[in-house]
Amino acid sequence: MKTILATQKDIKPDWYLVDASGKTLGRLAAKIVLIIRGKNKPLYTPNLNLGDKVIVINAEKIRVTGRKAENKIYYRYSGYPGGLKQENYAKVIKRKPTFPLEQAIKGMLPHGPLGRKCFQNVKIYAGTNHPHQAQNPQALII
Repeated sequence: MKTILATQKDIKPDWYLVDASGKTLGRLAAKIVLIIRGKNKPLYTPNLNLGDKVIVINAEKIRVTGRKAENKIYYRYSGYPGGLKQENYAKVIKRKPTFPLEQAIKGMLPHGPLGRKCFQNVKIYAGTNHPHQAQNPQALII
């Protein structure tokens, strides 16, 4: 038996369209990461970006379970003393509707050059409009 190692030229990425309205934040992010890493393909290679492209629409209508809307806190730090800012999920989703899903996906990807390259395979939009009609994305039911 020969082991087949995939290379970047062996893969042609497919485009998928995911509707996030009514989906749970973490569960949706986990399934998107599976696709953009390429783990759903038989030629999966851990050190290469062989994943497909994913377009996420209606990110503003994503939901969280329990009381996470009030209790889930996002932090950012300016680097100066007293520069720690915090905002709960409800305020963040109003100010920047795609941010929670972006952060959930980034946190599930490898933290290095491969993860940054994989994150370029996902496009997240707050509403239903997106500029990727020319790629003919397939609707993905999650």
